[in-house]
Amino acid sequence: MTTDRPQDGTPRRVLLVGATGTIGRATVRALAARGHSVICLVRRSSGSPLPAVVTERIVDLADPASLARDGIRGETFDALVSCLASRTGLPADAWAVDHRAQVNVLAAGRAAGIRQVVLLSAICVQRPRLAFQHAKLAFEAEVIASGLAYSIVRPTAFFKSLSGQIERVRRGKPYLVFGDGTLTACKPISDDDLARYLVDCLDNGARRNRVLPIGGPGEAITPKAQGERLFALLGREPRFRHVPVALLDGIVAVLATLGRWVPGLAAKAELARIGRYYATESMLVLDPATGRYDAQATPSTGSETFDAYVARVVRGEATVERGDHAVF
Repeated sequence: MTTDRPQDGTPRRVLLVGATGTIGRATVRALAARGHSVICLVRRSSGSPLPAVVTERIVDLADPASLARDGIRGETFDALVSCLASRTGLPADAWAVDHRAQVNVLAAGRAAGIRQVVLLSAICVQRPRLAFQHAKLAFEAEVIASGLAYSIVRPTAFFKSLSGQIERVRRGKPYLVFGDGTLTACKPISDDDLARYLVDCLDNGARRNRVLPIGGPGEAITPKAQGERLFALLGREPRFRHVPVALLDGIVAVLATLGRWVPGLAAKAELARIGRYYATESMLVLDPATGRYDAQATPSTGSETFDAYVARVVRGEATVERGDHAVF
């Protein structure tokens, strides 16, 4: 195992991929705030003003030649930070982005001298049943086997992933929950708190060569509790619509059957499987001995609570930016 430079907070030359997503943009800000020199490898320009220490380079992540020619440009780097994720979670997209593109970037980074990798993964890979989870695990294995110092960060739910019903409830509609609304729980984490945690991995030796589950501050919350808090912030009586999980099972079965003849429906079946997964699995640390999710064993970081975020959205001080990953 190669060793990284002493963890003294020295500014690094950092390769960043996945910089145009919401977590990626927060990570750009956090890296710049620490004085790191950041090269963002992107498929297209974000069009956003960047800090002086940040540069965008447009590359084709599927093409190793483009990575070398347009991204690395013969330069050397200290670390790779990856916030890259597939947009849909569909099998072809997941294996192309969550695995193959990541492998290409890792190889390009190694050729450019990187000695450390910070990878944003997902806590849901603990119980893999979906294509994108297997693709993420396959790349995690590549990172671990690379001989580089690594930190694999597996966050719980993002604020944006839990915010899809705010506008629905504002319009007077009930809050949708699966089952009784207590089937799952999570410790949601804000973009900025997660970004700071990722960047801290560059200088925190205790996080090196580890897989790191992480959530936000506060207790784990269920969908029912999320709905109750939203209604309270809006000054309304809680109204819920309970959706049976069996309905999702039926939708998956029908779409999967029809998908044998209609490819578009096969894709919808996979999206329905993803929806069912998140409706029935908690985003917390999984205890392998019991097979149960453990809120107490799920570490927390940061300062922004989900309640405070929703309150800001309700007051019009923040907007919900779900982006390409709204399906999650």
